[in-house]
Amino acid sequence: MLIDKNKVVTLHYRLQEDNAEGELIETTFDSEPLVFLYGVGQMIPEFERQLEGKQAGDELSFGIIAAEAYGEADPEAYVEIPISVFMIDGELAEDMLEIGNRVPMSDEEGNQLIGTVLAVKDDAVLMDFNHPMAGQDLFFNVRVESVRPATETEIAHGHVHGPGGHHH
Repeated sequence: MLIDKNKVVTLHYRLQEDNAEGELIETTFDSEPLVFLYGVGQMIPEFERQLEGKQAGDELSFGIIAAEAYGEADPEAYVEIPISVFMIDGELAEDMLEIGNRVPMSDEEGNQLIGTVLAVKDDAVLMDFNHPMAGQDLFFNVRVESVRPATETEIAHGHVHGPGGHHH
């Protein structure tokens, strides 16, 4: 069965920075495979495009430039936040403010965001609200394990149910 819209795809992948010689970001080859519903927007569009028409047993390698992955880093996403925001019961939450920490926050409209601590000053914290892989070219090695039709329920819910998928 070929990969196309509304198929459940099970695969293993190795993700590296930039190219085949780049630093390893993550891999599923030594753990559970990735299982997803193809064609519903769960994955990077270029990742899905590379998989279209493939079938179980196929192996492929491909790169995705930053602009087609998580986008380029947006300078507007670097924000100085008053240090007072990080006060809890009158105490500065110093353990939260370590450089590189990812901190859940919300904006003025209540939207949930995750920011990375870049710098801590006397009166403010510089946060980066870009995706952690913004500006990063990606390189994938993929082995397709299985392809099956999605159930009507999976299509209606927009995600896979059962092993490797969502459990209600």
